[in-house]
Amino acid sequence: MINEINKKPLIILTGPTAVGKTELSISLAQEIGGEIISADSMQVYKQMDIGTAKIMPKEMDGVPHHLIDILDPKEDFNVFLFQKYAKEAMDKIYKNGKIPIIVGGTGFYIQAILYDIAFDDNEETSSYRDELTAFYEENGADKLHEKLREIDPESAETIHKNNVKRVIRAIEFYKENGYPISKHNEEQRRKASPYNFAYFVLNHDRNVLYERIEKRIDIMVKQGLVDEVKSLLEYGCTPDMVSMQGLGYKEIVPYINGDYTLEEALYILKRDTRHFAKRQLTWFRREKDVIWVDKNTLKSTEGQLKFMKEELYKRKICDL
Repeated sequence: MINEINKKPLIILTGPTAVGKTELSISLAQEIGGEIISADSMQVYKQMDIGTAKIMPKEMDGVPHHLIDILDPKEDFNVFLFQKYAKEAMDKIYKNGKIPIIVGGTGFYIQAILYDIAFDDNEETSSYRDELTAFYEENGADKLHEKLREIDPESAETIHKNNVKRVIRAIEFYKENGYPISKHNEEQRRKASPYNFAYFVLNHDRNVLYERIEKRIDIMVKQGLVDEVKSLLEYGCTPDMVSMQGLGYKEIVPYINGDYTLEEALYILKRDTRHFAKRQLTWFRREKDVIWVDKNTLKSTEGQLKFMKEELYKRKICDL
């Protein structure tokens, strides 16, 4: 059996949207000699800066960042591709003598790396997939999602109805294997991690977090969120594309199309982002071996860093 200290080191810094992961991650990387890999499903896309709250080069403070601005918004992105690109980035980071720090709020992406989950990358079109696609086009996302809920309630809780491709893949997986994809993922998660890791979850008081979410969205609008979405539509992006399913984009498109007022669109965006943050926290609470970093108790960045470095020292990931 491989001893923990013989495994390669890996740091994860996650938490709900708008909690403040970006600032803390840069400080941590500078303290311990790390490079950051984004575990955000939307920041991989070029031309999508405002709605994703993407870190800009001048804000990186000299810390290398990976998996940001690597895809055209018309391209697909999924957990299989994330795992592939993240592993490539990790290899480079280890060769540089640095420690990879995975930062972002997409829990399933983090799991994929942490437990080296095996995925079926078969993208060949099947007749059943065509059948499900036709069902969706005729009946809509709600009815398709109901199909998933009937066979795999757990996946239905974690896969949003608008993520049609993932909904179809989960239903297709059940058809192919006779058991739900959530069971497969749970089995994969029970595997021992190939890394000597520290899994930090940054959290804050719920009311403070919700205030931060609303303030962030107000700032996005002032920065030009609506114009950014208009530009993407003019570029040829369509609402059914993976990139346009992200929070901040799918809510603004109906406003641009005249279906909502801006006030209604922003109300929906703020509400759905709060719900998303709640789902993220539910996911992280189910995870094993997480280390909670409570901003209510550790109020300063310095205090949070001290706490994290002590935990890293205990795990022999880095020196104090």
